[in-house]
Amino acid sequence: MHDFCFTIPYGLILVCGGVIGYVNKGSIASLAGGVGTGFALILAGYLSLQAFHKRKNSYFALILETACAATLTWVMGQRYMQTSKIMPAVVAGISALMAGFYLYKIATGGNHFPPKTE
Repeated sequence: MHDFCFTIPYGLILVCGGVIGYVNKGSIASLAGGVGTGFALILAGYLSLQAFHKRKNSYFALILETACAATLTWVMGQRYMQTSKIMPAVVAGISALMAGFYLYKIATGGNHFPPKTE
């Protein structure tokens, strides 16, 4: 599976979560964190998709995706430890899973391309 297939929806979910957190609780931190991280992931997914069209890998996008997911895992894990609420734990778990996926993609050489047919 290619990284952009997961990254773009993951980024959209984070943007929606940040907006919902702001609307429900008035939390500027939720808005900034969700929208900022979400847009960074959407940008990374877009860069990866454009590189895929050229049959190349965007290692910048993979590193950006990994850094965003790892940072979000740590931040939301800390938030869960402070509040014991379930939502930060869910976001931290999903982000940890995504960080593992991105590390796997980096370790295996990025996206793999099928051979061209004549």
